[in-house]
Order: sequence, then structure tokens, then C-alpha cells
Amino acid sequence: MSTVALLDRRPLRFAIAGALNTAFGIAIYPLLMWVIVPLRAHYMIALLIAQVLGLCFGFATHKLGVFRTPADRAVREFGAFAGFYLFNYAANWAILPLLVEGARIAPVIAQSGFTLVLVAGSWFWHNHVTFRHSGDRR
Repeated sequence: MSTVALLDRRPLRFAIAGALNTAFGIAIYPLLMWVIVPLRAHYMIALLIAQVLGLCFGFATHKLGVFRTPADRAVREFGAFAGFYLFNYAANWAILPLLVEGARIAPVIAQSGFTLVLVAGSWFWHNHVTFRHSGDRR
């Protein structure tokens, strides 16, 4: 199969990986809150754990399943991938307490909504920055 044909399938693979990552991201936070009882009183610690697990899971699905880039680029790619999410995590850390404490929205509902908003910018960033092909003119 030609490189062009493989590249044409990236949006489909991205959508599938996005669905998996979103499902994982939405599921891991409440799972931590419900299964690990002490985290119920410490929703921000649960958020940190969920974000670390989600970052690793997301990088693996994007690198291996979507963009399929060479292994020797993994460190640079992980840095760019993590950078995108660190910015979003910082926003999440600022916004979640406002939604939970200020707007009195349940932590699981507030976090689920934030996760859905995050999906929008990830295609552009990962396609044009994180996993760009060396021959791409982006």
C-alpha cells in the first residue's frame, strides 16, 4: 500500500483512537473515584492520577495506532504530545475547582465535559506538530 493511501487513513484511525482515548479518559476518573474510596475526598489527586494514565494511554494509541511513526522519534514526539496535554491539564486544574466549588457541578460531570472539549484541538496539534512526517510542509 502506498504512503499516500496510508496517510489518507489517518483521520479514520485518529477518530478511532480518539474514541478509545475519550472513553478511557472519561472512564478512568470516575473509576478511580468510585473504586479508591479515599480519593472521593481528594478529587484533585484522582484527577492527577487519571491524567498521567490518560497521557500514557493516549500517546501509545496515537503513536502506534494512528501515526505509526518510527520508534527513534518517540522521545521528541512524547515531549510534544505531553506539552499539548500539559497546557490542557493546567487549564483543567484551574477550571475544575471553579466548576465543582463555584458552580456546584459534580466532579465527574465537570471533568467529562472538559474532556470532550479537549478532543477538538488534538487532531490539529498531533497531525501538524507531534507526529508530523519529516517530509510534510507544515
